[in-house]
Amino acid sequence: MADPSSYRPKPGEIPDSPGVYRFRDEHRRVIYVGKAKSLRQRLANYFQDLAGLHPRTRSMVTTAASVEWTVVSTEVEALQLEYSWIKEYDPRFNVKYRDDKSYPYLAVTMNEEFPRVQVMRGHKKKGVRYFGPYAHAWAIRDTVDLLLRVFPVRTCSAGVFKNAARTGRPCLLGYIEKCSAPCVDRVSAEEHRELADEFCDFMTGRTNTYIRRLEKQMGEAAEEMEYERAARLRDDIGALKKAMEKNAVVLADATDADLIAVAEDELEAAVQIFHVRGGRVRGQRGWVTDKVEEITTGALVEHALQQLYGEETGDAVPKEVLVPALPDPVEPVQEWLTGRRGSGVSLRIPQRGDKKALMETVQRNAQQALVLHKTKRASDLTTRSRALEEIADALDLDSAPLRIECYDISHLQGDDVVASMVVFEDGLARKSEYRRFQIKGFAGQDDVRSMHEVITRRFRRYLAEKEKTGEWADGETAENGEAAETGVTAEPGEIIGTSVTEDDGRPKKFAYPPQLVVVDGGAPQVAAARRALDDLGIDDIAVCGLAKRLEEVWLPGDDDPVVLPRTSEGLYLLQRVRDEAHRFAITYQRTKRSKRFRSSPLDDVPGLGDTRKQALLKHFGSLKKLRSATIDQICEVPGIGRKTAETIAAALAQAAPAAPAVNTATGEIMEEEPGTMGTGGEPVRTGAPDERRGQES
Repeated sequence: MADPSSYRPKPGEIPDSPGVYRFRDEHRRVIYVGKAKSLRQRLANYFQDLAGLHPRTRSMVTTAASVEWTVVSTEVEALQLEYSWIKEYDPRFNVKYRDDKSYPYLAVTMNEEFPRVQVMRGHKKKGVRYFGPYAHAWAIRDTVDLLLRVFPVRTCSAGVFKNAARTGRPCLLGYIEKCSAPCVDRVSAEEHRELADEFCDFMTGRTNTYIRRLEKQMGEAAEEMEYERAARLRDDIGALKKAMEKNAVVLADATDADLIAVAEDELEAAVQIFHVRGGRVRGQRGWVTDKVEEITTGALVEHALQQLYGEETGDAVPKEVLVPALPDPVEPVQEWLTGRRGSGVSLRIPQRGDKKALMETVQRNAQQALVLHKTKRASDLTTRSRALEEIADALDLDSAPLRIECYDISHLQGDDVVASMVVFEDGLARKSEYRRFQIKGFAGQDDVRSMHEVITRRFRRYLAEKEKTGEWADGETAENGEAAETGVTAEPGEIIGTSVTEDDGRPKKFAYPPQLVVVDGGAPQVAAARRALDDLGIDDIAVCGLAKRLEEVWLPGDDDPVVLPRTSEGLYLLQRVRDEAHRFAITYQRTKRSKRFRSSPLDDVPGLGDTRKQALLKHFGSLKKLRSATIDQICEVPGIGRKTAETIAAALAQAAPAAPAVNTATGEIMEEEPGTMGTGGEPVRTGAPDERRGQES
């Protein structure tokens, strides 16, 4: 690690003028490139006390071994030179946007004698017109297929083109009139280039001109009674309109603009760009970058503009660029963009109307891109290790919690109360260890009592497993307190999930204690969990709660929560664990509810499978009519013998009739009708369950 004072320039050596500077390491590799309005003032900031520098800046100056600079006359020249050097040297400490994929473009090779329309990726070539980028290559091919009816431009490769010219026969597209077939001289090179120019004009947003022209030609053909030509023109107009409909109008004033949004945290930033041409979104792309230097949102925007337009000229740079924050200063950047385009470019922040609304959409896309990137990053071992260490430090644990269990309670207005337990080991979900619980110790809605019951049951089993060597039966549900096959008593309603096996083939014991128990909730739920563990004499397992409202971490007995930084990897891991427990609980609760609504008295008839149930319901039309049928009438159903019919009649006689369905809008009692049966035979109650879904917890 170098001492910055060892290579600090002497006082007065650095000029007080605009310029670009480069930091080099001991191997003469460029590790950072920057620009400044005043080189003297900017470079002085790097050679102050190390304790006052941002951690990333401190890392850069201690890695560097020398600094050099180049003086320029204007800030615009500094911007251009900075971009050139970043592209040339690829410095490790500069912001570099990593494109997560190679986006496909619709390209027209205007640099060839016979321009070709094709899909292109990668580096842009000189003399080629590009449109996009598109999210998928098939979207380009769909658009081209529609436009070739009106603009039959060549799409074949050089080999196919030369072979057709040699044989004198065009390809299939030439025969079906989706290519003008310049290979066999159906059109001249000039006529074909004119078609390619019109294709490019249409793709740049000048659509109304061609549609109006075709509509006029269609009307003239109809007046001259050339109905076949008029029909073809009508189909061409339809194809153009269909191609236009693939991109919804987002700006009513047919604006050409690029919208750039940034979502960032302390460590990373995601950039999303929407390309709007003629008021329609023509393309979308995005990047993610590590923030290896202390940088503002405006500076991130400036780097994004360099990345976007550093190699673009002309119409590829739009008239208007909308951003979330302006670079400081903004004038050199705006002047640079104007130079790239060759005419004025407006760089501004949208304040109101459709443009502001669209910017909010782009911002949401950027935020989602950052979340997705972090989700992928969660599989990284270094990141997971840092998250576990941060949790251990924040909760004052003796070691990193390698096994974390999280519990959540879910119900629908107090009905079907269930709980979930999810397990994360080494920061990754261990789904084979997930468990589900039915709350049957009491009736009604009480999340605190439910949490106490679940923790008690889970760790009572943990204590029992420590004392016993028997294994649980896989995939069974222990109901009404009956014992599992191994003799270990299961609590009422507890679901014993299937586990993976050990190397010797034996099923795993559910006897692994966690280092940390996380509950979904605040201080009351945490206190209930801690009390349950204390009642069982367990004092070596840490407990905390994560409250949704402010993402606060609560510890037992503390009046104030632990507040982790929003950028903390530890908080991010706790949120993932909590959200997974919530998802697992909600899924189970909905499954139980749907089964309850689909239950039928026929389910209790032994030996009566789904096929014969459906046959009975199809024969009688409803459960009500089946209930009133005689044994002889039931025997008329194919596959139903007299003994089975007697069993069915007895089961239906013992079961109480289902409550009538009620129209919730009018209060009217609805009669059962054929075709309204659920899978279990009861009438389907529409509306009520799903209307209350939003009240699930």
